[in-house]
Amino acid sequence: ILLTTFLVPSFLYWASGIHKEGLLFTGIALIIFHIYFGNKEDKPGIKRWLGVLLGLFILFLLRNFVLVIILPAILAWFLSNKWPKYGLTCFIAVYSFCAIAFFAVRHIDSRLDFPQAVVNKQQAFIQLVGNSSIPIKQLQPDILSFLKNTPQAITLSAVRPYPNDVRHLLSLAAATETEIILLLFLLFLFFRKKNMIHSKNVLYFCVFFSISLLLSIGFSVNNLGAIVRYRSIIIPLLVGIMAVQTDWKVIADFFTGKNKKNHATTAI
Repeated sequence: ILLTTFLVPSFLYWASGIHKEGLLFTGIALIIFHIYFGNKEDKPGIKRWLGVLLGLFILFLLRNFVLVIILPAILAWFLSNKWPKYGLTCFIAVYSFCAIAFFAVRHIDSRLDFPQAVVNKQQAFIQLVGNSSIPIKQLQPDILSFLKNTPQAITLSAVRPYPNDVRHLLSLAAATETEIILLLFLLFLFFRKKNMIHSKNVLYFCVFFSISLLLSIGFSVNNLGAIVRYRSIIIPLLVGIMAVQTDWKVIADFFTGKNKKNHATTAI
């Protein structure tokens, strides 16, 4: 858990220096910590609420779009804590409502045109031509355009940089890390532990928040260096889950058994 939380290379690089990412992760960690332990208490004290508010304030100061993205996850977590049997249903309901509101509230107040804000953000990044900028399909402020661009957004934020995107040492490290994480994801899918989750609501929070942040990055950013930096703050949330929920003993036994069989065949 410690390795996958603090020693993921991109997270270690961006969170250890004089960058926003270390403080952003601190804000996210404060929110998770105080909500989790506040739920275990009969009546959460003022310390818990102040801890959550401090985390939200840090996000507001440093990168306010992360604050907007984490709010639905917090609301869904509170509701799932209230109705533990319907945890996943609470998250799906909250995110479904937020997805509808994302496209609908501009018809109530033109100042809340969230799709246009994302399009403007993408245009700003396209105009900033950098060494690792890549051509992408441009968004339009309508639901159909967002749906068409969803595969591109997922690929950009979760899969790239590819090996052929490597231009220097840092991009090589980022590409290598991405391939290792994808391998870990495959191991998690095929060798997942059964019934070992102690708090599903924490898992739902991490997954829904991380995926929504990855989508927002993929929709608006076309610079691979910026993508690696922005997503670094949620990589520990996903990698930690996959590492803990993967049955490493089964994997070790699989390869050990195979090696023993090979030795036996050679001896014969």
